[in-house]
Amino acid sequence: MKLTKRLFMSAVAIGIVGTMSGAALAADTIAIITPSHDNPFFKAEADGAAAKAKELGYSAMVLVHNDDANKQNELFDSAIAAGVKAIILDNAGADASVAAVKKAKDKGIPSFLIDREITTAGVAVSQIVSNNYQGAQLGADEFVKLMGEKGNFAELVGKESDTNAGIRSKGYHDVIDQYTDLKMVARQTANWSQTEAFNVMESILQAHPDIKGVISGNDTMAMGAYAALDAAGRKDVIVVGFDGSNDVRDSIKKGGIKATVLQPAYDQAQLAVTQADKFIKSGKTGADEKQLMDCVLINADNAAKLETFALK
Repeated sequence: MKLTKRLFMSAVAIGIVGTMSGAALAADTIAIITPSHDNPFFKAEADGAAAKAKELGYSAMVLVHNDDANKQNELFDSAIAAGVKAIILDNAGADASVAAVKKAKDKGIPSFLIDREITTAGVAVSQIVSNNYQGAQLGADEFVKLMGEKGNFAELVGKESDTNAGIRSKGYHDVIDQYTDLKMVARQTANWSQTEAFNVMESILQAHPDIKGVISGNDTMAMGAYAALDAAGRKDVIVVGFDGSNDVRDSIKKGGIKATVLQPAYDQAQLAVTQADKFIKSGKTGADEKQLMDCVLINADNAAKLETFALK
């Protein structure tokens, strides 16, 4: 059954990709592949990239891999078969994504990575990521200040397969570990998940009822941790996140979570599309492959200015 271009684009916009030929797509289409839009950070990336693609005259093929490298590989096959001009990718694993990006490159389709790096250089045209180490140090400095430089704390870590999880943790510890009266009593992964963070926080709280603070590798886990603490009547525990989500912004404004670190997801995605457009037209971006965008501390002083992973 042959779909019109409009119906096909409606299908791919919600991640439903069948076995249609590339002829069904517009001549100039950019594929945007991210983790699940259930996480507002990834939705902001997709929205930012799609908006910039439309502004520059492209159609947007918006797809979701749900952090599944096999599904990501299938989406790459669909994008390649559709003859897209470029792929914007927030990948499903630093090692596991290299083959898919290389496959697209070998077919003449350039990839522009955002948020997460891959472990091999020279395969993607651009890897535009937040300066996670710089951002983590900002968050850690604020955490130390909020903790009064002493007390027991826990750290919630993201996915082990995600380079950002390790970089943020290192940034945190390079600051926090300088303070001998700050003692980490638990360090557990919650895989970037709010539900997992809730459950992990419940267990940590039972084992360490004297805990004073929680520093989280992302806002989604911070929200889960805060919900568990709230349910236990422990609003006294200091929680700091990382991402700059609207949910955490609202919590900060209400005196809940104390701080987060904004990584500019929307702007980052738009920059990737701008570079893709330049590369499509000229064969180069004018920038290095690996590019860092600095993060910004968000607390009660500036939370009101935060909207959809950007300061207004």
